[in-house]
Amino acid sequence: MFELTRYTPASLTPWFDFDRLFETRWPSLSGETRLWSPPVDIYEDENKIVFKAELPDMEEKDLEVRVEDHMLTLKGERKFEKETKEENYRRVESHHGAFARSFSLPENVDEEKISASYKKGVLEVTVPKQETKKEKARVINVR
Repeated sequence: MFELTRYTPASLTPWFDFDRLFETRWPSLSGETRLWSPPVDIYEDENKIVFKAELPDMEEKDLEVRVEDHMLTLKGERKFEKETKEENYRRVESHHGAFARSFSLPENVDEEKISASYKKGVLEVTVPKQETKKEKARVINVR
């Protein structure tokens, strides 16, 4: 019996992340910052949509949350703290620099009541839903 397997280029080289091939996410040793993309978890229930972005070691003043034309945008910049060590090399794996993430919002959200909080390195944006008007069915007389 044959087993069907879906072909994906990533399955040929599981160690290589094609999605990140052209991203410039790492700071140079000189402290130069480049664009990066923080991970964002999104969940929804009947009353709201919640966005949780992991942004460790940032301050509230370095974050911007904007909503415009049913588009939620999270922006900010994580500073690279340059440490001078002339004798030793070191490795930096944390992400630094400017970022921007945008998400389309559905029509049934209340943009005026969106709220955001930042604690323990997590930005949480709550987007409440509006109650949709349920049209009552009505019978139309045919003449």
